[in-house]
Amino acid sequence: MELILDLLRRLPDYPRLRTALESAQAVGVSGAAQINRSHLIAALCRDTARPAVVVCQDEMAARRTQSELAAFLGAEAPILPTRDLMFYDASAISRGWEQKRLRCLYDLARGKTPLLLTTLEAFSLRTMPKAQLFSAAMRLLPGAQLELEELISRLLHAGYSRCSLVEGAGQFSVRGGIVDIFSPAEERPVRLEFFGDEIDTMGYFDPVTQRRVENADELVILPVAETLPALHPGGIEGLAQELDGLLARQRRRKTPNEALMRTLQADADALRGGLAFSAADRYQALIYPEFACAADYLPAEALVFFCDHGNLRRSAQRAQEELGMMLDSLLQSGLLCGELCDFSADWEQLCGRVAGHGAAFFDSFLAASYPQSLQPSLLVNVTAKQLPSYGGNLDAAASDLAFYQKNDYASLVLCGNRRRGEILAQQLREKHLSAFLAFPLAKLPAPGQILLTDGALPFGMEYPDLRFAILTEGQLLAQTAQKPRKKHQKATNRQKLSSFTDLSPGDLIVHEYHGIGRYVGMEQIRVDGIVKDYVKIAYQGTDTLYVPATQLDLISKYIGGGEDTVVKLNKLSGDQWQKTKARAKSAAKDLAAGLIQLYAERKRRMVYAFASDTPWQAEFEDNFPYAETDDQLRCIEEIKADMESPQPMDRLLCGDVGFGKTEVALRAVMKCILAGKQAAILVPTTVLARQHYLTAMQRFQGHPITIELLTRYKTGAEQTKLLKKLEAGSIDLVIGTHKLFNKKIKFKDLGLLVVDEEQRFGVGNKETLKEISKNVDVLTLSATPIPRTLNMALSGIRDMSSIEEPPMNRHPVQTFVLEQNDGVLLDAIRRELSRGGQVYYLHNRVESIERCAGMWQQRLPDARIGIVHGKMGQKEIAKVMNEMADGEIDILVCTTIIETGIDIPNANTLIIENADNMGLAQLHQIRGRVGRSSRHAYAYLCYRHGKALSEIAQKRLSAIREYAAFGSGFKIAMRDLELRGAGNVLGAQQHGHMEAVGYEMYLQMLEQAISEERGDQTKKPKKECLVDLPIDAHIPPTYIESVPQRLGIYRRIADITSRADADDVTDELIDRFGEPPAPVLGLIRTSLLRAYSAQHNIYEIGRKGDKLLLYIDDLDMQEISAIAAGFPGRVTVSAAGKPHIAVRIMPQDKMLDLLEKVLMLMNTANKQKDS
Repeated sequence: MELILDLLRRLPDYPRLRTALESAQAVGVSGAAQINRSHLIAALCRDTARPAVVVCQDEMAARRTQSELAAFLGAEAPILPTRDLMFYDASAISRGWEQKRLRCLYDLARGKTPLLLTTLEAFSLRTMPKAQLFSAAMRLLPGAQLELEELISRLLHAGYSRCSLVEGAGQFSVRGGIVDIFSPAEERPVRLEFFGDEIDTMGYFDPVTQRRVENADELVILPVAETLPALHPGGIEGLAQELDGLLARQRRRKTPNEALMRTLQADADALRGGLAFSAADRYQALIYPEFACAADYLPAEALVFFCDHGNLRRSAQRAQEELGMMLDSLLQSGLLCGELCDFSADWEQLCGRVAGHGAAFFDSFLAASYPQSLQPSLLVNVTAKQLPSYGGNLDAAASDLAFYQKNDYASLVLCGNRRRGEILAQQLREKHLSAFLAFPLAKLPAPGQILLTDGALPFGMEYPDLRFAILTEGQLLAQTAQKPRKKHQKATNRQKLSSFTDLSPGDLIVHEYHGIGRYVGMEQIRVDGIVKDYVKIAYQGTDTLYVPATQLDLISKYIGGGEDTVVKLNKLSGDQWQKTKARAKSAAKDLAAGLIQLYAERKRRMVYAFASDTPWQAEFEDNFPYAETDDQLRCIEEIKADMESPQPMDRLLCGDVGFGKTEVALRAVMKCILAGKQAAILVPTTVLARQHYLTAMQRFQGHPITIELLTRYKTGAEQTKLLKKLEAGSIDLVIGTHKLFNKKIKFKDLGLLVVDEEQRFGVGNKETLKEISKNVDVLTLSATPIPRTLNMALSGIRDMSSIEEPPMNRHPVQTFVLEQNDGVLLDAIRRELSRGGQVYYLHNRVESIERCAGMWQQRLPDARIGIVHGKMGQKEIAKVMNEMADGEIDILVCTTIIETGIDIPNANTLIIENADNMGLAQLHQIRGRVGRSSRHAYAYLCYRHGKALSEIAQKRLSAIREYAAFGSGFKIAMRDLELRGAGNVLGAQQHGHMEAVGYEMYLQMLEQAISEERGDQTKKPKKECLVDLPIDAHIPPTYIESVPQRLGIYRRIADITSRADADDVTDELIDRFGEPPAPVLGLIRTSLLRAYSAQHNIYEIGRKGDKLLLYIDDLDMQEISAIAAGFPGRVTVSAAGKPHIAVRIMPQDKMLDLLEKVLMLMNTANKQKDS
């Protein structure tokens, strides 16, 4: 692309344009169309080597310009997002867009951003002045001197929340000399370790595992929001006093605004009471007396390019009018004070702020007028044309090239890659045109010459004065010109989720031997002068059990039936739990036997083994317009390996909606079709079938592939015709609903069957499915994630691949948690409809859903409102969802049925009534319905005004607030979702047993049953050993303050089985909490010795008087002799009652040293025996 940028230097006016901009003058440029404008901006950015800001009319124009500039410059420039000012009270609000804005503005001011794109709205919106941002921001480096108290004070001042576990941007935690901070300026949180007042080390850590992953060279701490009351010149009290002043002035008026007075009083009280204050934007003009917008962040030498200046001016005027109308309604409702309404710079003010920088106004035609504050000193007219891309239409390309060659134009054709270039050159030769390949392009073509090279643009260009034309194949490849790869792997939820991270009193807990009880809390009890931690569990009636913290591997949090399932507590005495366990064990055994039989049967069958990828496959994959995630690439490799093997594939592909499962499936389909075989995609609903059909048509465009859709909407005649074509082999890919189960259907040569959402087909359909898929490769897709643990338990029996990484550039959903306020919701709906979008309104009561829809219809008479719920018939649901997908419905009033719905990128506002009745997992899944395009998306999670919340609902609501504000609780949401997925994979009957004993225990049983069925001797049930010795082995609260975190670490320590495990836990403790004190090291050592003891069949270790007692299942004479030889005269053995070995303790003996020596002697005896 460098040579294409050099081309502009030949334009006579280009040097004048460049000089004027470098001299900080304004220039008017006319005659340049969209692509030529981007060409000029890219050349000027490169040649001046100055930072530049490109101002576009709206987000769509900014994204289009972004992709064009990326094609010319080879790197994608960021876009400064806009944000919505918050004037309403909300319990919680997500700050993702604000934080992105602050990061962009900070980088721009520091000269870190060579090129920034922005919309006019984002550029003119009032923001934090530069001086305030730089005083609130901090740059920390290893070795820097900083008092811990000062750091904490500055973090609180910048809007950070202090918590015990950092999960989302805007949080920090302090544990002794270790500080974890998640700054909005960073992709991951950073851990600082202090040595006195010096920052000793700094490193990024994974918020899921909380383990450090790599060192950090610097940490930039930015404020958490754009409007922070603490940044008022007089601090929070200063702002509250100003509100008192406004209130006093209101009271002195003849007709005071009562609503405004109530707002001012409530806000002043909230500020003084230290309460969360989400509507600080109301007082932006008080907090920052000096007006500032993004234009004030421009570096001194920066250039500003205004794209389509005439449209920009009109947009600015329209935006000011809309803002005025919105502010009027807020003034009337008393939410805003009349003298504080300066929220955006108008067109003249904005251009005045750009004065002093080189600025260019681009227009297609010469503008009639320019801003008074930024009059151009030079007007330049560029003669240039934008050419349509030929998009695979060879005749159009050939006739254009023939014309250019005849008129002595130099022609350059961008064909994406060498292979396409070779095909095009061959086809042009057949049309008597000589074209030369230039891979890579070393020099521009001479007059009359045609060169074919790589690269792509969305449109072609013609410069008549230079007699030069650039043709391109177009949009599809333009997007692939630059596929950015990720710099580092983001955290995924693949680790086995620790079930203690969110354990709180009242939660259900499962003890391996005593069953399901309720967690009461953690208690410290002094026994024989030694402090020990115990977990207190309440069982049925008044039964209570104290479990030593060293035995936490015997208990796990009960995870099973979902939120509304009633779970019965067990009795401590009685055999009820043992019976439940036995039933679940036998069910797991049956499942394992069935799975293994199925697996063996599959291994015996042989199917067609596909060949390795062809160049056509590579070309199809290169045409994918987005960057694949690492997970996608891994899944594609796993599926292709299955297809290339002679055994039939039966793979389950899991991933959230929008994570790219369809693309993975279509690559498998392409591989199948290229081998001359047919493929079928089976879906549960006509709506999904239609969506897959449209996606496939778009994706296979330009390839000679016949795709057909088979649903009940086809007439009998159409269906018969389609069946004949299928049998004759003239259809390559058929996408259909259960119509594909029809006995009449015969494929000529079916090679691959893709089944979407298998769990939504009936039992009868599943049997037919087994029959169809006997001798073909089968790929099943599921939108519910499957737990990693289940995947591992079934490894080698059911092949699973999961996509856990969201696609790149997935934008945050602006989330509000607020009391149901119809005024706020009405504004939200109007705003979405005014930008041509659609709204999901979730009302989860079927009996009143019609009334709810009618109420909104009265308020919005022009809106088209649809209703969908689970009690409607399949046909009705399909009809409504099709209308929604086609944009014929503006507002869809629905129940949670949309949770597993189709992808509608145009629906970007979601309103949920009574969100406090839903679990995090469900909210997370439903919120994923919006934010699927590049537009801003909004989610309003409402709870009823004045509703007296139960303790559970309050707990749920605070979890929702945390989730909305910081994304915390994501792990819990993922875990609940995964369990739903586990239920889908295992089937309803197994799901019942899973509920009876809890997921973790059920999984242990399943793993055990599978290894037994296979005859695998390596996986024997884990043996337990109880260690009850008077040694100081516990975790002091001064070391780990948070009880759930302490429990989590106790569990990690209890799970130690080897020296490597012990070292790993020690490393984790040092990393997260600092150097462990002696009692913690004693605990780790005890746990390791306990594991070694269990390996020697010791089930209990205790002390009685001056003797160390080892209770053992079967006494081994060789081991006893070895111990007796090691401790002459100190060993006695008892075979009566509870057989045990006793070793006398001498005054100088340390208990753990003595135990370790005994175990070493037993180990030596065993080794001698084996040899």
